[in-house]
Amino acid sequence: MRSHVAEIKRGNVNLKGWVHEIRDLGAVKFFLLRDMTGIVQCIIKDEKLFSKFKDLTLESVVNVEGKVRKAKVKSKEVFNNNIEVEVTKLEIISKAQQLPIQVVEKGITTELARRLDYRSIDLRKPKVMAIFKIQSKIIEGFEEYLRKKGYLQVFTPCIIGGVSEGGADVFPVNYFGKKAFLRQDPQLHRELLIAAGFEKIFDLGPNWRAEPSHTPRHLCEHRGCAVELAFIKDESNVMRVEEELIVHALKKVKKECQKELELLGKEIEIPKTPFPELRFPEIYDILEKLGKKIPYGEDYDRESEKLLGEYVKEKYKSDFFFVNRFPSKTKPFYVMKVDDEPIWARSVDLIFKGLEQSSGGQREHRYEKIIEQLKEKQMNVKAMEWFTEPFKYGVPSMGGFNIGIERFTMQLLDIKNIREAVLFPRTPERFLP
Repeated sequence: MRSHVAEIKRGNVNLKGWVHEIRDLGAVKFFLLRDMTGIVQCIIKDEKLFSKFKDLTLESVVNVEGKVRKAKVKSKEVFNNNIEVEVTKLEIISKAQQLPIQVVEKGITTELARRLDYRSIDLRKPKVMAIFKIQSKIIEGFEEYLRKKGYLQVFTPCIIGGVSEGGADVFPVNYFGKKAFLRQDPQLHRELLIAAGFEKIFDLGPNWRAEPSHTPRHLCEHRGCAVELAFIKDESNVMRVEEELIVHALKKVKKECQKELELLGKEIEIPKTPFPELRFPEIYDILEKLGKKIPYGEDYDRESEKLLGEYVKEKYKSDFFFVNRFPSKTKPFYVMKVDDEPIWARSVDLIFKGLEQSSGGQREHRYEKIIEQLKEKQMNVKAMEWFTEPFKYGVPSMGGFNIGIERFTMQLLDIKNIREAVLFPRTPERFLP
């Protein structure tokens, strides 16, 4: 039976994988074999196999049989540098041609655009693959926490018949001759499920934004973990759930991705809870002291977000914090306003290392208020009846959030460009491969 690199310990093994490096020392031949779990050194002493060795090329796929022994020549690149495999059988399954980009970059730096052009080869790099092993563990941690707490996983539509947030940054879809859109967020359908009596739900899936943005933190297609819960007192209940979710996922990554974190040179710091919370309008005073003047009643900008991140890090020693009570005029119609101060909304962003990770808070569940806020936003009330109608028939208080998977990965691992935290990124200039 086939063994994976991470599983081999002693005895005879059968390995299948890619040729990572080739070293010819004359009487002895070496190559490094890589599979999804790691890299192991293979040594050939049998002269009958030398001709096979000569046919090897970098990234060829091979089938190897051999005997595990204590390594005499150690390599830092291998999964376990105390062992190696003495090859008794070597078969080339698929011979690789000359590579368009190098998997082992010694003294070479390939620009990101070219790496993305040849993404399947770029993803073979152990450090690149490590990013997505960690990302997978983040999602696993999210799911684990939510299921343990009684949340039901649901799947909401990706094609919708109307714009959910009143903006123009949507991708139109020709839906059997009718105009539809790729969703910006599964928000409205999550609310409909709460109205249906699904009290605690989460939805893992893609979202689309047709923003012509070329920043290193924006994508046209991203994935999110969207959570919604009923019978909340206010937005603080949502904040407590989100911070517990984050802490659980980080503990899982720290425990189960030690090899990947070491490969990337990263350490995970588990944040203390509750996370610090900053609120409007006090944020205006904080920013003014930091040299940034924002007009009262207006939202802050990207520079302000970074300044607040530095402020919280210095004052509270935390990379995570919540921003609450945004100006209501800057938020979608479904966000609940503060009743006695309607200039402010019960809207919450989670910031991690100076970058927004999620938007959430408390939703408006009172039918009359929803209609009122639709009119305020100058949205078509009739066109939104598919959403508003159920709110006539008894809907509990509710809240939730949607945390971006790629942005969270990016900030956790200090990746400079979000495209590196996506297997196949979709941006204004890129929709292939």
